[in-house]
Amino acid sequence: MAAERPQESRTVPGAAPDLSVREIGVLRHVAQGCSNREVGDLLGLSALTVKSHLARISRKLGTGDRAQLVAIALRGGLLD
Repeated sequence: MAAERPQESRTVPGAAPDLSVREIGVLRHVAQGCSNREVGDLLGLSALTVKSHLARISRKLGTGDRAQLVAIALRGGLLD
């Protein structure tokens, strides 16, 4: 199923450190308090894929804590 979807590789202009459109979408739902499964249901992804996106976001933002990811994204203007 995942092989059928084209991978989202576009990045958000001006978003340091270059989070993809998909990563921003995942982060927005996490900021709203959604679990990985809920994010997956909303975006048509598996919970494991959401977890992978969050791991990539964590590496890019330099933190592994879910709450800190959201705080950094908000402070950096990555989320509305």
